[in-house]
Amino acid sequence: MPRTPWIVGVSGASGTPYAAAVLRALLDAGESVDLVVSRASRLTLLDETGISFRDAHWQADLREWLSRGADGKPDTFSVDIGAVRHWSAGDLAAGPSSGSYPTKGMLIVPASTASVAGVALGLSKDLLQRAASVTLKEGRKLIVAVRETPLNGQTLRHLVTLDDAGATVVPASPAFYAGATHIQDLVDFVAGRVLDAAGVPHRLYRRWQGELGGGAHREG
Repeated sequence: MPRTPWIVGVSGASGTPYAAAVLRALLDAGESVDLVVSRASRLTLLDETGISFRDAHWQADLREWLSRGADGKPDTFSVDIGAVRHWSAGDLAAGPSSGSYPTKGMLIVPASTASVAGVALGLSKDLLQRAASVTLKEGRKLIVAVRETPLNGQTLRHLVTLDDAGATVVPASPAFYAGATHIQDLVDFVAGRVLDAAGVPHRLYRRWQGELGGGAHREG
């Protein structure tokens, strides 16, 4: 069977734990991943985790990143990254820059307002934006997990443009009915909703069953 990956684009918005949770869940589901980490997101990753993501050492850096929990604790998760292929954000000759390169679709997690604008306007200034534009023109799934607040009118118009073009906009908005007791639970809820939009099975959060009180925590 030919390799048909999901492209995961990580932009410069705050929320690198969301990207880590999505990547882990895709790999747990047996999916292949093509990873594009923007230059701006490397600064965010360094600020939020202390990890430097370097093209020349991407495998070691990715393992360290994905092994950490949302609370920053190292060695929280054990992850096999053998199904991940990394493309430099500046490589506009990379596979995902062409519509003839087979993929299942693309997830931008988290999506900054700058990346939203770039994709909506078709700027293709880096591989993340170019891959997203290709995903739209080929009619593949594009999931945009926007992480910003408040949203101004310009960004809202860009999001409507993406929706009109066939993308699915998933705000990084955690819910509490699943009974979250840890920051990782809130992160996993958002990651799970992203994967729901992509149609990828997972077990990241407790789904609503129509019964009130299921997420409540009572002291004994």
